[in-house]
Amino acid sequence: SEESSTELIKQPETRPISQEQLVAEVKGIYAGLVMVENKCIEVDAQNTQNDPNNTKLNNEQWQALIALHRTLLHEHHDFFLASQHPSASPALRKLASKYAMPARMWRHGIHSFLELLRHRLPASLEHMLTFIYLAYSMMALLYETVPAFKETWIECLGDLGRYRMAIEDQNPREREVWRAVSCGWYSKASDNAPGTGRLYHHLAILARPNALQQLFYYSKSLCVTIPFVAARDSIMTLFDPLTLHSFSELSGLIKTGKSFVTIHALMFKKQHVMLDEWVDKFLNSLDAYIGSYQYQFLEQGHWIGISNCNAIIGYGGDGNPIYDLIKQSTGGQLQPLPENTVDESLAVPLEFSNKTHRVIFSRSGDPNILAYVHTVLAFLYHSTFYDGAIETLAPEFPWELLSLLLNTILNEARICKCGVDGSCQSYTRIESEDFPHPKDDSPWPLPEDYSMRGLVWVANYYPKTWFDNEKIDDDEKGLEATSMGKERKVRVLYLGCRIARRNRWLRYDYKKHQFSVNPQFE
Repeated sequence: SEESSTELIKQPETRPISQEQLVAEVKGIYAGLVMVENKCIEVDAQNTQNDPNNTKLNNEQWQALIALHRTLLHEHHDFFLASQHPSASPALRKLASKYAMPARMWRHGIHSFLELLRHRLPASLEHMLTFIYLAYSMMALLYETVPAFKETWIECLGDLGRYRMAIEDQNPREREVWRAVSCGWYSKASDNAPGTGRLYHHLAILARPNALQQLFYYSKSLCVTIPFVAARDSIMTLFDPLTLHSFSELSGLIKTGKSFVTIHALMFKKQHVMLDEWVDKFLNSLDAYIGSYQYQFLEQGHWIGISNCNAIIGYGGDGNPIYDLIKQSTGGQLQPLPENTVDESLAVPLEFSNKTHRVIFSRSGDPNILAYVHTVLAFLYHSTFYDGAIETLAPEFPWELLSLLLNTILNEARICKCGVDGSCQSYTRIESEDFPHPKDDSPWPLPEDYSMRGLVWVANYYPKTWFDNEKIDDDEKGLEATSMGKERKVRVLYLGCRIARRNRWLRYDYKKHQFSVNPQFE
């Protein structure tokens, strides 16, 4: 029989595109894009100005609008692929940034039309769903194919997820799925830009109805290196309803968490008349609250600690002496604080924080409070770089309770004869000036590290590469691994040693490996 032979088909010949051809392609795409963009701007503006009750759009009109905006998105996609082509010159690659193409795509191709759809709900619901899925698919495609603007695509995906969540009234499970999707994108965006407050503001909105987590995110959005000032208005949607209730109207364990947020609402709004009652109720229930939540307080504890530290710096408000000092200081030099600057807006949150410290520090031996302790010591450590700041914080701080807590950690390690981190080198790690990297030297941040990252008061704490471990999945960043308890103890002791270096409040004996306090604080 004749042997059958299979003829291999050669790969089609591909000719490299010349620079001139690429420039011509980009110019052609841009010309068509601008025409469609102008039409989108025109129809969106026209339909926005019209009264929805008098000018209802029929199905065909909605489909035409969706098709128009789809065309604009496709034009943008073609423009990005051409201008970011591997053969493109640097000048051609810069065109997208020069002409603000990512922002224009979002504004005219997606956002304006979404707002038009939103204002015509519920009649526009099906069409809004269709367009959200369309826009989400395009953004996901750009995220994969045009990495030069990855940060923009990530935030846009978070925004689209938030829109999708907001219009889901029928299916709670579906709503939760899209809330998680949106949170995931915003968290990824904050990893790329940890000092951008706008992202934490978005996360605060998504954290509803968890008031404690909302407070953490709102306060963080105001206290990072690029604060989101508009959050000062948004935070009122959390605070206003809380200040309308009395403590007796709250029920069960929810009293403690809600009362804590209410205290911050009163401090933020400078309504100090009712504050003492709320503070007393909160402090009286706090110990039982920690005991009830146990390991869950690791997360809640660092939200509480960070929120209190942010309150001390006036929630990032200009005029707060400590915040102004941190912002103005350069080169880590010790700076004096102007005299007579400890007014009520600073004294009140400072007193509340110290009272909270006393309750929590009294639970020495409880590992579930150490995330709280870690955040507080990180704040104190940063304050030691500014004489005026630490001199304001130090007088009423419970140094003796802190020294007892730190010594308890050290004594537990001696009893089990394994060192604070399970090794014989533990004292070296906590006493060294260098940041205590894990024993295998692979950065593995604690959950509260991610929560503190970007805040103005951790600038002197973390090594530059501390958050660069690409082996850590996004889903793992908030999880408490088994080994983290030991690492958290090391970190707390390390910060204790750094603060004790000044030898003015807390002291550390390098021979006995014990903490003590200056006699005036006993």
